[in-house]
Amino acid sequence: MLSRTYIEKILDYVISHGADYAEVFYEDVSRTRFKLMDEQVASCVCGRESGIGIRMFWGLASEYLYSADADEGRLFRLLKERLQECGGQSRQAWGQKERGIPGGRTPLAEVRPLEIMAPLSGAGSLALGRKIGLIKSGIAAGRGAADGIVQGSAFYTDEDQRVQIANTEGVYAEDRRMRTRVRFTMTARDERDENRQTGFAGPGAMSGPEFLESDVPAEGAKKAARAAKSMLGAKTCPVGRMPVIIANGFGGLFFHEACGHSLEGSAVADGCSEFAGKLGTKIASDKVTLVDDGTVAGEWGSLGIDDEGVPTRKNILIEKGILKGYLLDRITAKKMGMSPTGSGRRENYRFAPTSRMTNTYIAPGEDDLEEMIGSVDKGLYVKDINAGSVDPATGEFNFNTGETYLIERGEITVPVKSATLIGTGREILPRVDMVSGNFALEQGYCYAGSGQIPIGAGQPAVRITEMTVGGKEI
Repeated sequence: MLSRTYIEKILDYVISHGADYAEVFYEDVSRTRFKLMDEQVASCVCGRESGIGIRMFWGLASEYLYSADADEGRLFRLLKERLQECGGQSRQAWGQKERGIPGGRTPLAEVRPLEIMAPLSGAGSLALGRKIGLIKSGIAAGRGAADGIVQGSAFYTDEDQRVQIANTEGVYAEDRRMRTRVRFTMTARDERDENRQTGFAGPGAMSGPEFLESDVPAEGAKKAARAAKSMLGAKTCPVGRMPVIIANGFGGLFFHEACGHSLEGSAVADGCSEFAGKLGTKIASDKVTLVDDGTVAGEWGSLGIDDEGVPTRKNILIEKGILKGYLLDRITAKKMGMSPTGSGRRENYRFAPTSRMTNTYIAPGEDDLEEMIGSVDKGLYVKDINAGSVDPATGEFNFNTGETYLIERGEITVPVKSATLIGTGREILPRVDMVSGNFALEQGYCYAGSGQIPIGAGQPAVRITEMTVGGKEI
């Protein structure tokens, strides 16, 4: 890790050359990644890297510089070049009190270190051979969970990341983040080998690799196998307007995309969100309470501090249908005259941070799932969502579903394929009329401007009275 003296020197240099604000982000991370195809290791990479990112503000304008080489001579040459390019920008005061050093910033020597680490479910280590053996056992468990499973594969990743974050507002913070995840893909075929389907599951945790010694990975492989088996013989999904029930767990990705991104400061601060300027107004039904919480112990999307050194917290975004808050990083909070919410995130030192989600979920309700299904004459039961996208400015979204079934006369009947869910957040949120109590939170990745980041997405089962379902006419 970097010495405080060196960090001080970087911050002083930037401020003395006219910036209002400077920030240093340093990371040192070790990773293991491998892929198994049944019993065979298809690929394996183990390594370690480190790097530094430096962000500078001039009022609401910003510049970002990064390097894998934190050598003082090289880094200051890069800084000099970048600052000369930015030399035409005038310095604007940012409420700093004079402390006898460049820019009036707080010396780090006067700052007590902020060392907040999100609670880990474990912090041990396993040999590579042991990791591979446990994943093979998981694949075997999946193959034994359903008839007709002809192939199992798994992609495994773990990382141990240590970060330092310091800025000219007096922040000095350190965090350690250990994460482990495995994504199982199980393939099933019918007896005539005329149809093949795949099922997926990706359990993960803020944990060391001893997570593999729990029952969770094997249960994930079994879940993927059962999903693949159940989709054999799936019919093409009907299209049109109909009720949709989205199951618990990773069905929460629906709301992550449909409204979560539209509540991030990167969209809201510039007025590029359908929910900009609507704090305190009703945007959803009374059944909807949407939360983003980076403090959930052991969860895949959790952090002790965000990537700007702000402690994470539980942010209530929508409460009983009322818009209560946004997810803000430092620059979007400044634009909006508000405070950061611990939501500044980035994939690694190569990216400047921006407002992003952590663990985002719909809070449990009190409706009965069986009654929810029984109330639908003809509609869809979506058990899993594969992927989705949204335009925050308009709220328009499009989701590709995974394991999905028809509901006919109050009963779940046949599996369907090629289903898409289409709409806008402002249209769908008021149409949520039933929310069950069977809450579950699952793990995935989010891809946006500051790279790929781990997120949790969850909910209980939710019913939407009517929405557009795309597919193929039958």
